[in-house]
Amino acid sequence: MLATALVALDATIIATASAVIARDLGGFEQVPWLFSTYLLAQAVSTPLYGRLADILGRKRLMLVGVGLFFVGSVLCGAAWSMGALIAGRVLQGLGAGAVMPVSMTITSDIYTIEERARTQGYLASVWAVSSVVGPTLGGVFSEFLSWRWIFFVNVPLCVLAAWMLVRSYHESPLDGEREPIDYLGAALLAGGSTLLLLGLLEGGSTWAWDSPASLGIFGAAALLLATFLARSRRTSHPLLDVTILRRRVVGASTAVSLLVGVIVLGLSTYVPIYAQGVLGWGPLVAGFALAALTLGWPLSASNAGHLYLRIGFRLTAVIGSVVVLTGTSLALLLDAGSPIGGVAALCFVVGVGMGLTAVPTLIAAQSSARFTERGAVTGTNMFARSLGSAVGVAVCGAIVNAHTTIAADGTPEGPGLMTAMRLVFLVLAACAAVLLVSAALMPADRTQARERRAALATEHARPADAAEPQEA
Repeated sequence: MLATALVALDATIIATASAVIARDLGGFEQVPWLFSTYLLAQAVSTPLYGRLADILGRKRLMLVGVGLFFVGSVLCGAAWSMGALIAGRVLQGLGAGAVMPVSMTITSDIYTIEERARTQGYLASVWAVSSVVGPTLGGVFSEFLSWRWIFFVNVPLCVLAAWMLVRSYHESPLDGEREPIDYLGAALLAGGSTLLLLGLLEGGSTWAWDSPASLGIFGAAALLLATFLARSRRTSHPLLDVTILRRRVVGASTAVSLLVGVIVLGLSTYVPIYAQGVLGWGPLVAGFALAALTLGWPLSASNAGHLYLRIGFRLTAVIGSVVVLTGTSLALLLDAGSPIGGVAALCFVVGVGMGLTAVPTLIAAQSSARFTERGAVTGTNMFARSLGSAVGVAVCGAIVNAHTTIAADGTPEGPGLMTAMRLVFLVLAACAAVLLVSAALMPADRTQARERRAALATEHARPADAAEPQEA
């Protein structure tokens, strides 16, 4: 939770200080790269770290991630130019790319299926708290101290997280000879993913979708990823065995994660724009309306275990997807006179649905994997969510740009804003419908859930003196 707090705080704390940073260091046109480079580095490295955690061990990779975040935070805090700050953000993103999948893999390793939903809820609660605390701290540091403390505040957190990991997390040595690392495969996957995400994030804004730059980037991404797939089939020890996606539970879970990325990114980006640009509320009220989503998610995620133990992973995810579809469908009723409380309510509904969908499907995929491939499954799942976020940026951004003009502060405005919001909410509702289909494609497991529940009840009913003797 401490290591996750580093990533969660950093995702929100810088937003309120970007204008102050630009005035101090210059280069206002480079401000978007403070976010893009971080997201790119995190997304691209996530599947690599997930697989390396299977080969080298969880603890080592987690400490590498915290160490990179520490160095990146120091460089950002001491940045003398916008270029140095962007370089620090890249290091922070590389650290975050290790922390997120490895922390969830560790959770899968050390907790039972019964306990895992609650612990995943704890991790989700870190994001919920950070979504409120992050922007507040960013504003306080920028106005009363210095924007540099936005990054320096990470230093003691990194030290504390690393100390607790070294002191409290004891990992058994991996059995057998260490599997060789496919460095060429890593380079191909990293290069292809970087170009793909870069094209999705910058297309339609930095360059036109049909421009030579866009076509060249997507063409190179396709070539590198195709080469990676061909190599992964030929080599005996691929960095990422893509055949795991053929397993129904892993493939469906990955599809769910991708759609979760689209929906969450769409709401997180455009609910505040709708609340401010259409309804006329300030950024603080708009932020609190969106915070309802991050409140509903951990509340339902922490209680999802009670549900999937009774009815199984698939039915739990289907119920959650129906709730998400209900919330996004309610967004289609929004207009220029809608109450802000109604916006917050539908965000809360979507958050509740996400907790019942994203967490059980991830746990189901992790539970189906061996210890030596659990990190790869987790990393692939989280990369799919990052890819979904990039797709959401591209699709929703193209819709908004086609109906509005961009103000000096970079936000869309104009008479077509409400039309653009309706189309964005329609896309999100359509994605929620596909999310429901993807959840329904999970393998049926209600019988297994009944057996797990019976075994758990038997274990709890067993008297203490009847327990099997344990070896010292």
